[in-house]
Amino acid sequence: MLNNLGLFLTKRAHLSPDVEAYVESDSSYRLTYTELNDRCSQLANAFVASGIEKGERVGLLLMNSSEFMESYYALAKIGAVVVPLNWRLVADELEFILKDSGTKRLIFDNDFVETVADLHSRGDKTDIIQWLQVAQPDEVAHFAVDYRAFRDAQPTTEPEINAADDDMLYIMYTSGTTGLPKGVVHTQAGMAATAEISTRAWEFPRDPHFLACSPISHAAGFLVLPVLRLGGTVSLMPSFSPSAVFDCVERQGVNTLFLVPSMIYTLLDHPDVERRDLSNLEHIIYASAPITSDRLREALHLFGPILFQCYGQTESIHLSSMTRADHDPSADRRLESAGRATPGMTLAILDPNGEPVQTGEVGEICAKGPCVMSQYWGRPE
Repeated sequence: MLNNLGLFLTKRAHLSPDVEAYVESDSSYRLTYTELNDRCSQLANAFVASGIEKGERVGLLLMNSSEFMESYYALAKIGAVVVPLNWRLVADELEFILKDSGTKRLIFDNDFVETVADLHSRGDKTDIIQWLQVAQPDEVAHFAVDYRAFRDAQPTTEPEINAADDDMLYIMYTSGTTGLPKGVVHTQAGMAATAEISTRAWEFPRDPHFLACSPISHAAGFLVLPVLRLGGTVSLMPSFSPSAVFDCVERQGVNTLFLVPSMIYTLLDHPDVERRDLSNLEHIIYASAPITSDRLREALHLFGPILFQCYGQTESIHLSSMTRADHDPSADRRLESAGRATPGMTLAILDPNGEPVQTGEVGEICAKGPCVMSQYWGRPE
């Protein structure tokens, strides 16, 4: 089978048509695999009908939502390239990314209409030719197209799969070691490998139900892939709320979380934490910063040995290495290490000449494997 993320969703819809693929974190909206895949196909067909070309970049300025997932998989099917945008950025920062990436179409939430109107007013400062707004029909800006009307005008027939393997899937921007953001390019094959490697590395529950509390436009987004690959359920939370996280675990059966350390601290400090039923939890994956020794002991006491620390960068989809509590449950010991290389990844610490350093010497961490980016967009140097 071709390595195409959209095709993977199509196959899963055939295998698990009536299983819930998506649940709003407040339970207000649900989609089965059939329903999610149908919406993706409709959107893909709408873009094809509007003349989109393979390799064309499409920006997503969206909160965690079903529309984000629809857009990602729809564009994957037809070979367009997703440019996920950090919605915390201001108009000037977004302008740079949109122009640098050559993004021609932008899908945006109603929450960001003022920022997008500012971008629209700048004319050729961006290359955008189509503005799609997720909003009620009477709220759509004069320069934009109603996203849902655009999608729903097309049939649910499967579009022609127009990309695979080494074709670009998305460009995610990161500032990294330079002043201006750089576009990190990941391919269809790379993300297919990410789904496979993360499935093996974290040994997900038989029926995973994953709650994303942080923006899937960045780190948390890659965890959607293995969950949908396994036929599990994804819940998305537009903004982090500790009480809402507890509710999702208790009432919706969420068993897998992705958190950053500051979120873990907030959960630990919540006044109701000792009274909440967390028995459904089987995996808590955390990344982005170290946890202090005292707080990690608290987390291990509260949650048990279900914490998985992952380390990496946007360039390696945060899958360079991992530490599991069942490797060594000691909080102090966990803080001394970034863990072991994940399956399929190779790590080395090298000197400026590219030679391995001796134990105790300082060097540069280098990662190699199928999850590593293919290039920095437009920056071969």
